[in-house]
Amino acid sequence: MEKQLERKKPQSSGTPMVGGIAFTFLIALLGFWLAKVPGFNMVGQLACAIIIAIIFRQIFGYPELIRSGIAFSSKKLLRAAIILYGLKLDIAVILQDGLGLLARDIGVIIFAIFVTVWIAKRLKANPTISLLVGVGTGVCGAAAIAAVAPIIKSKDEDTAISVGIIALVGTVFAIVYTLLRPFLPLTDVEFGIWSGMSLHEIAQVILAADVGGEDALAIALLAKLGRVFLLIPLCFIFMYWMRRKSSGDGTAAKIEFPWFLFGFIIMSVIGSYILGHAIPYPVGVKSFVTSVTSWLLTAAMVGLGLNVSLGDLKTKALKPLIAMVIASLALSVLVYFII
Repeated sequence: MEKQLERKKPQSSGTPMVGGIAFTFLIALLGFWLAKVPGFNMVGQLACAIIIAIIFRQIFGYPELIRSGIAFSSKKLLRAAIILYGLKLDIAVILQDGLGLLARDIGVIIFAIFVTVWIAKRLKANPTISLLVGVGTGVCGAAAIAAVAPIIKSKDEDTAISVGIIALVGTVFAIVYTLLRPFLPLTDVEFGIWSGMSLHEIAQVILAADVGGEDALAIALLAKLGRVFLLIPLCFIFMYWMRRKSSGDGTAAKIEFPWFLFGFIIMSVIGSYILGHAIPYPVGVKSFVTSVTSWLLTAAMVGLGLNVSLGDLKTKALKPLIAMVIASLALSVLVYFII
């Protein structure tokens, strides 16, 4: 009898894990369906799923019984998504055609982060969220926030709030860009560069630049991929900064090395120089991997969103949101005049 109970124990302990992972994907699916609704389709699956997760938390509370599975999604699946995200980065194209844009991308990232943090300090906003939305504004939205968050030891709720802010503001800016296109004295290529260098997420860049035609979209993606490429050195800079910060205040805080960053780099190299070059592969494979990446990232963000309480949103979100909107407006004006 005791032996039978011992055999059943691993099954019962694994149930919360499987149930929690399945739960995050269920809400990700609800977010996918909600994103099909007119109006919400502009926001996208990721933001819709986070909204649903936060609403669920306020109504039903945190599902403690499946906490281990939710934590697995918010941490392990998040790192897997970042690794797969590397396939979106074509290093060869950036080094061949985008070096000029890359130099300007460096300025964009520095400007976005420092202006956001500077405004946030004046507003006395939450410093962690402000830094994360600054990184998201400068680099590549939710993916950049997800990569930097563990390095700066961000709390799960702060990471989720940051992703929600970046998704909301970035979508609004992308829509405004499409509305402004007919009135701007820019060529299609210039409009593409403007979109790629100043908008937040890759999806938002595509949404805005698509109205300028194929040339605008191609150059916009090139400019945006340059910012994604710069996520790699930026993460190492943050690691160095955190070590200096911990040693400077007399603490011996251990800075966990983001090993998933190596996975990101390896996948970037594979996607840039091996798949389609040394190893032929079907055209649909890359789109399939992109879809898997989106689902993993969405499920992970659901896990983070379930940690957000309404009190957190009231006390933490507003001031970083204001700082990011001002910084994004300043960035749009700056890029407009340097293209």
